[in-house]
Amino acid sequence: MSKFRYIEIFKYFGFIFLGMVIKIGSLVKFYTILLLNEGPKHGYELMKSLKEKLGKGISPSQVYPFLNILEKNIIIKVGKKSIRDKKVFSLTLKGKDFVKGHLERFGDLLHMAIEPKLSTCAHCGCKVYSGGHKVKVGKKELTFCCHYCAKACK
Repeated sequence: MSKFRYIEIFKYFGFIFLGMVIKIGSLVKFYTILLLNEGPKHGYELMKSLKEKLGKGISPSQVYPFLNILEKNIIIKVGKKSIRDKKVFSLTLKGKDFVKGHLERFGDLLHMAIEPKLSTCAHCGCKVYSGGHKVKVGKKELTFCCHYCAKACK
């Protein structure tokens, strides 16, 4: 298989950086990079925020090995220690590009998943997700965003 094919395969599943693939295959990893994108954080702060966002307990073994991988690949840097001698992690410039790339890919995946379920309101033209207000006008069944738009077209 050619190198180009590997790059194409990993386009949505990982980030190729200096020949190494960093996979974001779990919500814990995805939220970790999003939290670091908000600003510098120490490990405990990351785990606490992850617990709140995901609604489940997060162990250090889910966070620190991933932070080590990010640090080795210059995605994050370890800054000055905080008051309680805790390491503070922050994104590098390459790390910001890394997060931006993943957000773009995530957006593409959402678009592919949602686009087939969208229809357009026959009156105002807004996008309607899954369903909407359907009314038979003549022999055609039209989709509207609300019953007000349906009334306006009758």
